Amino acid sequence: MGYREIYARYRQQILAGVLKPGDRVPAIRVLASELRVARKTVEAAYEILIGEGYFVSQGAKGTRVNPALTPAAIVKQEPLWQPEESDLPQRIAQRESKGEMRLGIPSLDAFPLKKWLLIAGKAARSLRPDEMLIPPVMGYLPLREAIASYLNISRGLDCQPEQIFITSGYRANLRLILAVLAQAGDKVLFEDPGYFFGQKLLKRIAPNLHYVPVDREGINVDHLLRYHADARFVVVTPTHQSPLAVTLSLPRKHQLLAWAQENNSWIIEDDYDGEFHYTRKVIPALKSLDTHDRVIYTGTFSKTIMPAMRIGYLVMPKATLARFRELGEILENGLPLLPQKILAQFLSEGHFYRHIKKMRILYQQRRRMMFDALQACFPDLFEYELTDGGMHIVAFLRRGTQDAALAEVWQQHQLRVLPLSGWYMQTQKRYGLVIGYTNIQSYEQALALLQRVEEETRALWARPGA
Repeated sequence: MGYREIYARYRQQILAGVLKPGDRVPAIRVLASELRVARKTVEAAYEILIGEGYFVSQGAKGTRVNPALTPAAIVKQEPLWQPEESDLPQRIAQRESKGEMRLGIPSLDAFPLKKWLLIAGKAARSLRPDEMLIPPVMGYLPLREAIASYLNISRGLDCQPEQIFITSGYRANLRLILAVLAQAGDKVLFEDPGYFFGQKLLKRIAPNLHYVPVDREGINVDHLLRYHADARFVVVTPTHQSPLAVTLSLPRKHQLLAWAQENNSWIIEDDYDGEFHYTRKVIPALKSLDTHDRVIYTGTFSKTIMPAMRIGYLVMPKATLARFRELGEILENGLPLLPQKILAQFLSEGHFYRHIKKMRILYQQRRRMMFDALQACFPDLFEYELTDGGMHIVAFLRRGTQDAALAEVWQQHQLRVLPLSGWYMQTQKRYGLVIGYTNIQSYEQALALLQRVEEETRALWARPGA
């Protein structure tokens, strides 16, 4: 059973009146065990049901059918998601499958695991009775202090610990920001192409969603000013655009900041891998140029430490602190304390800084290995626009539009690349493969992986119309 079937089953039961407003539904873990499916499958269905307003999550109290649903509202409500049009199943399957060249997975073989385990053991042994109560919703104070210190030194920000809100990651950041600051009907802008799961989330929680094209200088601010100057929010990845990895040019940064200040709008800066730059020129965060406090800076530790951490953060503008505190107490229940304690010590003792410095050198080497192997196997198939940093290569097709078919061939050989065209929402698209390289340990390994698909790739390339 897939998550679409779980979603459809619950929605049908609610519409039929079998499940009534306020009824509790099984925990994700319990239902996954009962249905014999992965927890991620149930989690995906629940997230859609929550996003559409059928379910509400009440933290430790569990998940329930939305008590605010009235019979009339249930009958009239149309789903925001159409199963037959969704390509989420393939993406979820790819993300949960083992394989090579996966996107966004840091170099786990080079992570200082022994040091991490020592810190974890110490943090667990030092747990005090007063720390066994409900954790602070805004986050563990020493972690907020450590993150503020890191951002001020390494990303050029000027923020205080009281501006840091600890979350469970990217999606939690977006949901919380819009819940606190957005009003019904507010126009939200997203990059095109843009992060796949960000698109899917915003389509469910921001009905007035529009897209702004991206070129070699980042998001096209002239297009924004011409067609969407009335927008209330824009979500951007200015340091390394996702997925094109280009950097937002300095003139456009100033344009964007001026627009936000003049229109009382908000810029949500997703700095998902800004630490990984491979030249001496460090790219400061967009937030570092923000003199009017219109940028809400967000980040996670998924790309720098491990995806399993599920810890993110956002920097709240000073004028919004009271609103974030108040609504945060209602919407959030705080992250578990122990992982926050471990991470706080890892940061404060300097291990994080040393790890990032090591990874910059390592990723630069590994990107070169992957690039050289691609050139050796497919000298006439791809072209590249290598940027100053990031965690993946975009290999653009020299001709044709068959990147989805090509990605499928590679996926069948456990090479977890993605078609670039799938990141676009509008008709003007570019075609190619988005290829992760952070866990490639040698040129020989990269070459051997590509040789798995070399014959089938050339056969597909040779077809008429490819």
